[in-house]
Amino acid sequence: MNNNTADNKKVLIGTVLNFMENPFHYELSDSVNIAENSAILVVGSKISKIGSPDELIANNPDAEVHDFHDKLLLPGFIDAHAHYPQTPIIASWGKRLIDWLNTYTFPEEQKYGNTEYAAKIAEIYLDFLISNGTTSVSTFCTTHPESTDAIFLAAQNRNMCLVAGKNAMDRNAPEALLDTPQIAYDQSKNLIQRWHLNGRLRYAITPRFSPTSSPEQLSMLGELWTEYPDCLMQTHLSEQVDELEWVQSLFPNARDYLDTYEQFGLLGKNAVFGHAIHLKKREIDRLKDIGAGVVHCPTSNTFIGSGLFDMGHLQKQRITIGLATDTGGGSSFSMLRSMASCYEIAQLRKNTLHPAQLLWLATMGSAKSLHLDQEIGNLKPGYHADIIALDLYSTSIIAQRVRSADNIWGAIFPTLMMGDDRAITATFVAGNLVYSNEAQTVLSC
Repeated sequence: MNNNTADNKKVLIGTVLNFMENPFHYELSDSVNIAENSAILVVGSKISKIGSPDELIANNPDAEVHDFHDKLLLPGFIDAHAHYPQTPIIASWGKRLIDWLNTYTFPEEQKYGNTEYAAKIAEIYLDFLISNGTTSVSTFCTTHPESTDAIFLAAQNRNMCLVAGKNAMDRNAPEALLDTPQIAYDQSKNLIQRWHLNGRLRYAITPRFSPTSSPEQLSMLGELWTEYPDCLMQTHLSEQVDELEWVQSLFPNARDYLDTYEQFGLLGKNAVFGHAIHLKKREIDRLKDIGAGVVHCPTSNTFIGSGLFDMGHLQKQRITIGLATDTGGGSSFSMLRSMASCYEIAQLRKNTLHPAQLLWLATMGSAKSLHLDQEIGNLKPGYHADIIALDLYSTSIIAQRVRSADNIWGAIFPTLMMGDDRAITATFVAGNLVYSNEAQTVLSC
């Protein structure tokens, strides 16, 4: 799909939104810039300049012009925690975490040793993301290396920025999904050497969560991370109360859930922990000291009944926080739906989030949690041209609300609460138009 060359130019016209600072920590006027009748010059795969449409077109007469004059131009959404192999089982009824894994997840994941099946679902999954305005994702795979190869290859063909890793599990799961400490080490190392830093691809060492890895396996993964410290390490942390009790029974000498990773060398600044709902003070302090990121998965937390993430407290502690769908435990591929659910959970915590904060979480917040914030998550010169055009009038219900809005934020907020894939007018990945709502299809490679 990547047909960009260094002299391939595009000018995208619309209302451009970008970030200067984190709106959780700075005044709105100091953190977000919204420029109507503005334009983005894309040269090759990256953003070259943001300015007036007349100027950029006049100075680049050979540029291909995309006029989204009535649309909001945003950085593409970044889904910081997902499980692409769970695509076929999204919205499966009625189970809490452990039952849900045993009933739905593990049976589905056993299919991913089949290369053709893994490739099929990888293609479907990334097409779903692109049509929902998501241009980057960090995803868990299965214990099969074939599943990891499939998603990396599908992302490479789209020139997407993608973080992924083979699950490591050597206990408390079906025998067909178990590896061993040595196999997990060897297969993960081979995948790192094949995919990590290959174009826009990044590898994450991926113990599923500490209950499904023995101390020996966690230790070997810690050794692997020491060998490849620029990889990420992604896993789960403190998702459900009954899970915490299980962890304590498996690791009786651990100080807390986080310590089941820390004691084996799996806590560092490149660590990313999904969920992080039921954290103790020591865990929060350690995450802050180390600079590790956590990822809020709101639709999953409500769908599986996990609990209410404490956005306000963790932001006050300056913890790096990303946002995610956690599909298939999460009930939607849309980051718009994740933002709506994030807002609702914060309301239950008596913490009202501003739409700028929601958009930050879905873009720069996620980029920072994945240590990719110098490449993606914002519209700035030098960044990859992962851009979406958002329609603020995508449905009649949203449109009637927007017409009575007092300001631009009042116009944006209804789409964050009620929008879906119909609000995504176009998606650009690395400067290429890969989705057009008018065509109602992901454009072919």
